[in-house]
Amino acid sequence: MIVVIIAGGSGTRLWPLSTPDYPKHLLKIGSGELSLLQQTYQRAKKLSDSIYIVSEVSHIQHVKEQLSDLPDANFIVEPGRRGTANCIIASLDYISKKHDQDEPIVILSSDHFIRDTNGFIDSFKAASVISVNEKKIVLVGAEPDYPAIGFGYIQKDGSIDSNKYVYKVHSFKEKPDFETAKTYLKSGNYLWNCGYFVGSVSTFIQEMKDNAPNLYANYLRLTKASAQEYDQTYLEFENVTIDYGLIEKVKDLLVVHASFDWMDLGSFSDIYRAVDSDENGNHIQGRVETEEVENSYIQNNEDKPIAVIGLDNIVVVNTPSGILVARKDLSQKVGEVSKRFNK
Repeated sequence: MIVVIIAGGSGTRLWPLSTPDYPKHLLKIGSGELSLLQQTYQRAKKLSDSIYIVSEVSHIQHVKEQLSDLPDANFIVEPGRRGTANCIIASLDYISKKHDQDEPIVILSSDHFIRDTNGFIDSFKAASVISVNEKKIVLVGAEPDYPAIGFGYIQKDGSIDSNKYVYKVHSFKEKPDFETAKTYLKSGNYLWNCGYFVGSVSTFIQEMKDNAPNLYANYLRLTKASAQEYDQTYLEFENVTIDYGLIEKVKDLLVVHASFDWMDLGSFSDIYRAVDSDENGNHIQGRVETEEVENSYIQNNEDKPIAVIGLDNIVVVNTPSGILVARKDLSQKVGEVSKRFNK
């Protein structure tokens, strides 16, 4: 088994903690000693000795510093962001020159919050076996535990292996409104789309040939590009996600029901759910004083003190990159607001 960790991101959704040159996966969340990337790497090491990191040139040095025990040969560097589809194509090209093309590859995101490592290992081992046996791309989806509107969903279509919780994929659903999300949760027939993919080089290539000829053409261009031509070739690719570019076009996908907890920390509301809180429901870091404050996330990374009085359901974050003050339930808007600073 091979593991590929995609360590990309624009660094906008958790601004000002994250920035374009220091995205979310590099952050330590709460009082943890390891960043999200380092936690993902530690889990990956329990799956495989063959681990590759795909990261963009603007923050590759930070990534290498955090994963200092990995040799340079295990880093695949994007010359620019061209979406997850091209990240994966670059990985397939690189891996095909070093490994058997029928060996299963587990593709992970670097910025997910997971506590149950044993369940994680079991789920991806099962997905790898199924992918090899069925010669199909296998997804891993998480059981929803609340009506989330910030995640995509996978609709299941019948079990093929009740012991391993493996299902056919009926369809994908984009981020729903709240009422639709409630119906998904109530039905028990939907999983959160975690963005995990398992399949061999051979399987991915065949699916691209059949369903995404433009991505297959990109793959062929990379395989033929010289070292001097590689960066310019890659930068000519259209920016496209793997979901839109390939996965949603494949007719016979399978999905494994994740047997572990999962959170995509896409907002400060998500981070608040992942970290510890005091008796007033507050998570406080740094030089902060509060009075009559409840259900809030307050983090001060600067020496200048912060005082918060008489507020509920808020986010206050102070870093050298900026200051954020927001209603916690509207923190998913941080990404679009933070982008305005770059206009």
